[in-house]
Amino acid sequence: MANKMERSSLEKKGIGQYILAFFLLLFTVFCAAPVLLVFIAAFTDEKYITQHGFGFFPEKWSMTGFNSVLRYGSQLARSYGVTIFVTVTGTFLGLLVMSMFAYSISRHDFKLSRFLSVYLLIPMLFNGGQLSGYIVFTSYYHLKDSLALLILPLCVSTMNVIILRTYIANSIPEELMEAAKIDGAGEYRTFFQITLPLMKPSLAAVGFMMATAYWNDWSNALLYITSDNKKPLQLLLINIQKSIEFLLNNSNVPASVRAAMGGTIPQYSATMATVVVVIAPIMVVYPFFQKYFVKGLTVGSVKG
Repeated sequence: MANKMERSSLEKKGIGQYILAFFLLLFTVFCAAPVLLVFIAAFTDEKYITQHGFGFFPEKWSMTGFNSVLRYGSQLARSYGVTIFVTVTGTFLGLLVMSMFAYSISRHDFKLSRFLSVYLLIPMLFNGGQLSGYIVFTSYYHLKDSLALLILPLCVSTMNVIILRTYIANSIPEELMEAAKIDGAGEYRTFFQITLPLMKPSLAAVGFMMATAYWNDWSNALLYITSDNKKPLQLLLINIQKSIEFLLNNSNVPASVRAAMGGTIPQYSATMATVVVVIAPIMVVYPFFQKYFVKGLTVGSVKG
């Protein structure tokens, strides 16, 4: 009798797991469908999109949309280089500063811990606004048209510091730091040789969010960058979109320009091609950080 009850309970659990797996699979399909549609539309013929709209199974394929983006050649490669440099440098610098800040305010024996915690929360409640930031950066710091303005504004985030601080408090034993202190290790050695290596999951999670923010940032570049050799990828793609819109709204476009674009100015396919150019690197990198991303966020959000 007991064996029959155990079998029936196991069968019910098995059915429940299959149902849950089905709904998760369905949800995954709904999430993946728009991304797949973007990739397909980027390679779809512009005339076919105009006549039939977007579809998963187009009858005509074309590279016109990508050609309109890749036509910028050297400038596109240069903008990719700027974006990669800003993303890597800003993420590394931000993780270093925020992890040191989080370590400092996580130490209960540090006298300024409470003061710095309150100081950290002030920007979440009060903000001078974009105009005041522009005046300070350009008139007082004289950083106009500098790559530093693509790095510094996104370097430190209050929420990221809280995530790192919570991870240290919940996942790194206080006894380990006390043992290092007894052995004669200073604060810098304790941080760099003990605390920092144990923070890898939280650093990977926060680092991925920072890298995504740097990669997708275009507003700071629009405000502060004027030189073509310093334009990041996102700003260049916005300029490409504006150029296409200008050609579409201008009736005096030379025939040679239209002929170079295959006779049709690729509005929709070029838009999807720019999206692919932006999101493809993030999609390639994300699977390598996924396990750290989930672990770092879940462990770092248990308690404050």
